[in-house]
Parts: sequence; C-alpha cells; structure tokens
Amino acid sequence: MATALLYSVVSMVIVLGIMIVVHEFGHFAAAKLFGVRVEVFSVGFGKRILGFRRGETDYRISLLPLGGYVKMAGENPMEARTGDPGEFMSHPRWQRLIIAVAGPAMNIVLAVALLTGVFMAHYEHPIYLDQPAIIGWVLENSAAEKAGFQAGDRIVRIGGTQNPTWEEVIPRVMLSPNQPVEMAVQRGNEILSKTITPESNGPEQFGNPGWLPEQPNTVTETEPDMPAAKAGIQVGDEIVAINGIAVRSTPGMARQLQETKDQPVTITALRGGREMKFNMIPVLTEIDGRKQYRVGVRSEPQHVDKLPFTQAVAKSVDQNKKNSMLILELVQKMMQRKVSIKQMEGPIGIARASGQAAQEAGWTPLLGLMAAISLNLGIFNLFPIPILDGGLILLLLIESLMRRDISQRIKERIYQAAFVCLILFAGLVIFNDVMKALPGLTQHIQ
Repeated sequence: MATALLYSVVSMVIVLGIMIVVHEFGHFAAAKLFGVRVEVFSVGFGKRILGFRRGETDYRISLLPLGGYVKMAGENPMEARTGDPGEFMSHPRWQRLIIAVAGPAMNIVLAVALLTGVFMAHYEHPIYLDQPAIIGWVLENSAAEKAGFQAGDRIVRIGGTQNPTWEEVIPRVMLSPNQPVEMAVQRGNEILSKTITPESNGPEQFGNPGWLPEQPNTVTETEPDMPAAKAGIQVGDEIVAINGIAVRSTPGMARQLQETKDQPVTITALRGGREMKFNMIPVLTEIDGRKQYRVGVRSEPQHVDKLPFTQAVAKSVDQNKKNSMLILELVQKMMQRKVSIKQMEGPIGIARASGQAAQEAGWTPLLGLMAAISLNLGIFNLFPIPILDGGLILLLLIESLMRRDISQRIKERIYQAAFVCLILFAGLVIFNDVMKALPGLTQHIQ
C-alpha cells in the first residue's frame, strides 16, 4: 500500500512536471522570439519555494503542483499599459496569438513524439485490438444479448466507420452509456442492422456492451498444482476444444467447465501447429466469493509492434487525431448530459494511473499514458474559456474582427467570472476523484 502510494505520488510529480514545463516552454520560447519580456517561469502556483534568476526571468518552483505559468510583462488585462516595447500588449495581435497557441501546440507535439517512441520501441497491446471486430462471447443478460448479438457476429459498421477494428469499436461503445448505438453486423452471408444500448458500469460509468472480442485461447499463464499444469498444458498452447466441443473464448471454456463440474474432461490444444489432448478433472475453487470449477489457466494474449520511424510517426499522428476526436466527442456528450462527468480524471486519478503505469514492465506504458495526458492538456487549453489559452485566442480573434481592442473593464469582468468558474470546475473534478478513490465515502455522505 505504501509502495503503491509512493509510486503514484512520484509518478504524478514527474508526469505533470514534464507536461507543465513543455507547455510553458512553448509560451516562453514564442515570447522570447518576439521580444516580449518574461518575468516569471513557474512550475506550480502560489508561494515560491526555490529557483534562480537569469537575466530578466525568475525561474521557480512554487508550492501548489497543479499547473504552471509564464508571466509576461503587461500580460494581465487588469494592469495599466505603459507602452513599453517589451510588454505583451505592445505587440501586434498575430504575435500574441502565436504566443498563446505555442503552449498547447507543444503539448500536442509532445504527445505525437511520445507515441512515436512507443510504437518504435515496444507497443504491447491485446492481440485482438487491431483486428476486425468479431464477437467471441456474449454475456448472459447483457445489453448485447438483449440486442440479439451472437458469438461470431462481425461488426461491419459503427457510426460512419466501415469494417472497424476493436480499437475503433471499444471507445465508441464506452462513450455511449445508456445511449443507443447503431451498427451493422455480418452473420454468415447476412448483414443485420442492430442497435445496442450499453449499460453504464463502474465508478467512471463507461458503457459496457457485455460482449468479449474473439481471440485465440492462447494460454498465457498456468497455475501450479492445478489440473492443467499437472496434465502438461504449457504457456503458449492454444486451447481449441473441450470434450470435442469447440471453444471460441475463455468465458466459453469456463461455461463448459461449469457444466461438466468434477467429471473428467479432455482438452484439445495446439502446440506448434500440432494437435494434442490432455485429460484432467476440474476442481472447485472460490474466487471473489464465487465458487466455480476451474483447470487453472489464464488467456490474455498480447502482441508487440516495433515499427520503423516513418510508420511510427504516421501511426502516432493518426492515433492522436482519433484520440482528439474522442476527447471532443466526450466533452460534447458531457455538455448534452449524455455521459457523466465521472469519466473525467483529475490530479488524483492521474496519480493513480501514473502509479499503475510506472509499476508495469518497461517504460512504454508510462510513456503511452504521458502521451494521452499531454494531448488532453493541449486540447483542454484550446477550449475558448477565458483564463485558458483558448480564451485569449478567442478574444484576439474577436478584436481582429472588430479592428479594435475590447475595453479593459469588460476584459476584467470576463476574467474574474472565468476564474471563479474555473475554480469551481477544478473543485468538482477533485471531488469526483476523491469519490472514485474512496467509493465507500459516498454512502457515508448520503
């Protein structure tokens, strides 16, 4: 517990620290390029803890590690303008626009660079993820069963996407809890139109369709002293049948074992393309309070990609583009109240995810997570909300159309109102994080 907490805290500090430095460096570099005087480059908000001064800039680390800022001379609309050429407001609008865009742009560039590195070094993912979306199993009483889906159905259209892979189907369904999703499936030679309404599930209330992707039943782990290991089944064997009945998924295999109970079974598996048979008797075990017959195998086959540079860049750009569209779709659905705000993660959620990624083997899980956070940070800052970079960009565009500056008094009111809204929003996200981290707390509060 203490180790996991330490991993989470250290990982969050490193991940957010890099995100903040990269973002603020974008503003800093663009400001310096145009001759704007940068007075402070801070990681964190509030009281200055440590730092140094070089030239006209105070580089510092501040008390609250929840963001950062670059303070440019004359940037605050509530400050009086002196006309000094080093002040932000003394520069033409197009230069101020580039300075505002540079921060989020750096986060997006970082996301592309990190994901490129992951694709080049070691991109490990479930073996079904980039495969055609063929359903391997439908859970009982699930949304998929109620909608009439069957194992073996191939999803050939979801939304406007034809012949999607699971990589394209999964996020669409997850972002549609309790919302109908139109799709078409191929069953034999027929094309059937289907509508599924995924059920909201878990603390994040993501949509759960109740189906499992088709994938080979490749053994990835055997439990010592369990029937499968004793009978000679090894990691890498592909289980294809039980008592001569074909199995297409791990749940399908589990279901057959509950029917045979403690009677002897013959498991057929492929090893190096050669068919082999193993005889064993399932044993009754208890997992998470549920008793079930098992033979002691786990099947979670993974695939590792290592792409050349050009292909890695192209895949990274494509993946970040898709993820950007999903972020915008999520925000749109939140505004329409079609999905819960619980799907958002704040500092605590980022710490938890960072800690888990840091404890996985290798650096690529953490780099992949950093890419996702960096992309989210870049896009979030482009939203047209005053105080954020997107708000400043919007005001500059409006002033460009008006061909004159918006009055200082109006800007002051806009920024004051936006500041209050942003603080309330941050409080809501952190409260949401705490509720998800301590689910039992909700019952005590109610």
